[in-house]
Amino acid sequence: MIIRKSRREIETMARAGTVVAGTLALLEQSVQPGVTTAELDAIAEEYIRSNRGIPTFKGYKGYPAATCLSPNDMVVHGIPGPTVLEDGDILSVDVGVTLGGFVADSAWTFPVGTISPDAQRLLDACRAALAAGIEQATLGNSVSDISRAVQEATESAGFTIIRSLVGHGVGRSMHEDPQVPNFVSSHRGPELRQGMTIAIEPMITAGGPEVYLHDDGWSISTSDGSLAAHFEHTVAVTADGPRVLTQPAGVLEPTPR
Repeated sequence: MIIRKSRREIETMARAGTVVAGTLALLEQSVQPGVTTAELDAIAEEYIRSNRGIPTFKGYKGYPAATCLSPNDMVVHGIPGPTVLEDGDILSVDVGVTLGGFVADSAWTFPVGTISPDAQRLLDACRAALAAGIEQATLGNSVSDISRAVQEATESAGFTIIRSLVGHGVGRSMHEDPQVPNFVSSHRGPELRQGMTIAIEPMITAGGPEVYLHDDGWSISTSDGSLAAHFEHTVAVTADGPRVLTQPAGVLEPTPR
């Protein structure tokens, strides 16, 4: 069942999205060679809580951390730990924040130090695919219009969609209907109507589309070891067009408790 949101509920999600965007901006500054993913997760959790948010991921189905931090060929759901980032790595950072009973969710893939031109092209293509998908999140379109835009932008740049992972509705829960695939199938998907809130999230690779689940039960990597990128925004469908609720707006100052 698709749950459409009122204007007030969308504003609450936008406040959560501001904390998400601030977290990502802070982590972008902190992603450097020599830092561990556990250190980044601690920075994120402190920031989220200092801004009166709750890290949505922590405790979700037993997930142990505030963020998902996935380096290089890891696509999503990387558990922060002792992994030390090295110059030339890329790191996908996924953040969810609950505030006022509503969730906002966003992801960005950051370069670590100086990355290769091929890695930069992958990041640029994934970010462009996200922008193309968001552009289609308008009244009267269907979910498949978003899917088509993401797929065409990705494949025209020479990269591959990971088909076993999709975007989703988001609101009071982190995962709501509908699913938002990054590729076109025979199912057109529901019509986009005012008040729908969705997480559009291209997950693409420089190699093949196959992935595998690590023994930790969470981390997912490309089967062929190729680099992967992940960009995501929470988007509301409105009468004025798509509204990005997790739009970067610089680092927030911590709010007094």
